[in-house]
Amino acid sequence: MLLLLENFMISISAIFANKARSSLTALGIVIGVFSVTMMGTLITGLDKTFEGSMSFLGKNILYVGRWEWFSDMDWWEMKNRPRIKLEYIDKIKNKSNRVLAVAPERRKGVSISYQEKNTGIEIFGTTENYMKTVSSNIVSGRFFTNNEDRSGSRIIVIGDGVKKAFFGEKNPIGEKIKINNIKFRIIGVLEEQGKFMGIWSLDNRAIIPLGTYERIFSRRDFLTLRVKVPDKNLNESKDEIMTIMRHLRSLKPNQKNDFSINQTKAFEKQYNSLKLAIGGTGTFITLLSLIVGGIGVMNIMFVSVKERTREIGVRKAIGATKGMIMGQFLMEAITICLFAGLTGLLFAYISSFFLNKFFPSTLDLGLATFAILISMLVGVVSGFVPSYRAANLDPIDSLRYE
Repeated sequence: MLLLLENFMISISAIFANKARSSLTALGIVIGVFSVTMMGTLITGLDKTFEGSMSFLGKNILYVGRWEWFSDMDWWEMKNRPRIKLEYIDKIKNKSNRVLAVAPERRKGVSISYQEKNTGIEIFGTTENYMKTVSSNIVSGRFFTNNEDRSGSRIIVIGDGVKKAFFGEKNPIGEKIKINNIKFRIIGVLEEQGKFMGIWSLDNRAIIPLGTYERIFSRRDFLTLRVKVPDKNLNESKDEIMTIMRHLRSLKPNQKNDFSINQTKAFEKQYNSLKLAIGGTGTFITLLSLIVGGIGVMNIMFVSVKERTREIGVRKAIGATKGMIMGQFLMEAITICLFAGLTGLLFAYISSFFLNKFFPSTLDLGLATFAILISMLVGVVSGFVPSYRAANLDPIDSLRYE
C-alpha cells in the first residue's frame, strides 16, 4: 500500500513537472471519456423523452386515417384516398369485440388571442369520448359534454402552454378568448404535457367540440379516428379493425387498403434507427479518441523513460526491483489517464445541464464509473510496454547514460 502511494506521489511530481506535455497527451482521453459519457447521457435522455411522447400518443391507441406514418407511398396517392367518415365510429364500436372507445379528431393551425396578446396554436375538434383515448387529464374545470358538442357550443379546453401564455397563474375558467375573432368561453385546462421528443410543445393546443369545429372551420378537414383497444393482443385488435374498415370501404380481397391504421410502433422503428445511428457515431468517436489518446500516452511514457534513464539506474543501484520500476511508470500512465478521465467527466457533467433543457437527462453514476474505468484501462494498456522497457534497463548502462 505504501509502495502504491509512493508511486502515485512520484507520478504526480512527474506530471506537474511537465504540465503542458501531460495536458496535451491527455487530450485524446478527455475527448474519449467525454464522448462515451455524453453518448450514454443523450441516449438515456432520449429514452425518457421517447417514452413520455409515446405515452402521449398512447401505445394502445390505433389511429385510423388516410395518411400512413413514415410511408414510402407518394403523398398524392394518400391524399386521393376516400375520406374517413364519422359514421364509421358507431359501426366500428358495434362490430368490434375489442374496442374500448372511439373519438374523431380534426385539427388545424389557428391564431388565438386574449386582450392584446395572441399566439399560434393547434386547434382540435372532437367529441366527449376524446378524454378516454388520451393519457392527459383536466387539471382545472371540465371537458365538454355530448349535448354541448351537438349544439355547437362555443366553449374551449386549453392546453397548459396557452394558459401560461395568456393568464400566467390566474385561473382562466370562464374567461373568453378569440379564434378568428369568434369568442370562446374557457371551461377547462389540460395538464402539462411537455414537448414531443423534446422538439415541439404539446401544450400549445386547444380542444373544441367537433360540432363547433365543423360549423366554424370545415367539415372537410382530414378526419382521424382514435380507437382505444386493450393493451394485450394489440396486433389482433389491429387486424380486427382492419377487417371492419375493409368491409366499411367495400374493398374486395384483391384490393389494397385505401386507409391506414397507425400506432406507436411506427415511431419506435424510426427511433431505434436514430438511436443506433447516435450510438454508432458516438462509439466510433470514442474508440478513435481513446486509441489516439492511448498512443499519445504510450509515446510520452517512452520519452519519460528515456529522459529518466539515469534515475532508473540510481534506483536499481540502491535496491529497486523490476516490479518497483515497472509499477512506478505504470502508475504514471494510469494517473495521466485518470486525470484525463475525470476532466472529461467534469465537462460531460456541465454539458448535461445544457442538454437537460431539451431532454430529461442526468449523468448516470454507473456510466460515470464505467468511463473512469475505461480511462484507467487505457492507462494500463498504453503504459505497459514503456514500463516493461524501463524495468528491464541495465543499471550499469543506465548510470552511464548522458
